[in-house]
Amino acid sequence: MAAGAPRIFVSHLAGVPVFDPVGDQVGRVSDLVAMLRVGRRPPRLLGMVVEVLSRRRVFVPMTRITGVESGQVITTGVVNMRRFVQRPTERLVLGELLDRRVTLVETNEEVTVLDVAIQQLPARRDWEIDKVFVRRGKGGALRRKGEAITVDWSAVTGFSLEEHGQGAESLVATFEKLRPADLANALHHLSPKRRAEVAAALDDDRLADVLEELPEDDQIEILGKLKEERAADVLEAMDPDDAADLLNELPEDEKERLLTLMQPDDAADVRRLMSYEERTAGGLMNSEPIVLRPDATVADALARVRQQDLPPALAAQVYVCRPPDETPTGKYLGTVHFQRLLRDPPFTLVSSLVDSDLPPLGPDTPLPAVTSYFAAYNLVAAPVVDESGSLLGAVTVDDVLDHLLPDDWRETEFHEEGVHGG
Repeated sequence: MAAGAPRIFVSHLAGVPVFDPVGDQVGRVSDLVAMLRVGRRPPRLLGMVVEVLSRRRVFVPMTRITGVESGQVITTGVVNMRRFVQRPTERLVLGELLDRRVTLVETNEEVTVLDVAIQQLPARRDWEIDKVFVRRGKGGALRRKGEAITVDWSAVTGFSLEEHGQGAESLVATFEKLRPADLANALHHLSPKRRAEVAAALDDDRLADVLEELPEDDQIEILGKLKEERAADVLEAMDPDDAADLLNELPEDEKERLLTLMQPDDAADVRRLMSYEERTAGGLMNSEPIVLRPDATVADALARVRQQDLPPALAAQVYVCRPPDETPTGKYLGTVHFQRLLRDPPFTLVSSLVDSDLPPLGPDTPLPAVTSYFAAYNLVAAPVVDESGSLLGAVTVDDVLDHLLPDDWRETEFHEEGVHGG
């Protein structure tokens, strides 16, 4: 939904059909899930609860919603079919916020919530609840009973968390704007009990980002305190190479249980990465680089590069391969660097721009050779290709650095003199 799109009242979404990109119906909207925040800040909308055709209720994150208009919801087509389970920090918008008694801040008058409105933030994929539609009861002499008005979220109280509230909700709200590495540092210095409470309150994507930045012992501890289905969800949300590294540290039976609970495609990617030695190109690589077919255009490539949740190093270049275009791919043809994409017209085929002179890495290339390769060619990412010529993935400079630094580097203070987060 583009910036400046109209506000949507959630009551209009109840029972609305949900479609995938090709027009097949996935299910119907059952509810919306929001996370309240400290004070009077508008709640963040996390996603929708969708009742699929089997009558199972599943969760669809707002990042997977591409359109909310004309009496329908459009998704990316990727829906996790695991049953929705509400978490302590989550609120069901239709089920818990409507018909609730709240108070108008200005008049201290108690009113009833009839509806709330959501809107997408400009230039972002985040959604918020920004308006509340309320009905007055008995008001002042000039107010008639039953008058309905729409007010800003900040104009009412009775929803939001208290400024000094106890529990993980308030702490999670305090940590909301921290970068994953800084939040990981904060979690590392909490007690194990508190660390588990905060981890349980984070949504899957946020917890996955944080786990990737934590020391190995903390990762294992947190994962071990999650219910197995939740742990599998978090592993799916992690980069496949980081998930593989974490699973490799677990006992064999626990590792297999979690892999079995993961979505088959995600588990297959992780299993493939786990088959390589850790300190090789295959063990370091990410199995989800940007892969394009030869007939893709510069415009297609730039659209893929713009994806908000793509790590900068992976967005630095695209890899051109013959079908299939998911790793392991068909024949690898070459790389197109981001700067080259910016220099050519949008209709140009990427196959005419490939750099095929740079030799790719083999999956068994040892870490010292990978390091020398990155230094020699001034790279931030490099393709990994097997003997048959298929692209397996890409090694990024952050993973190389991670394996060059001392094993305990994550356990040192992040904010030493001269080092600043932000």
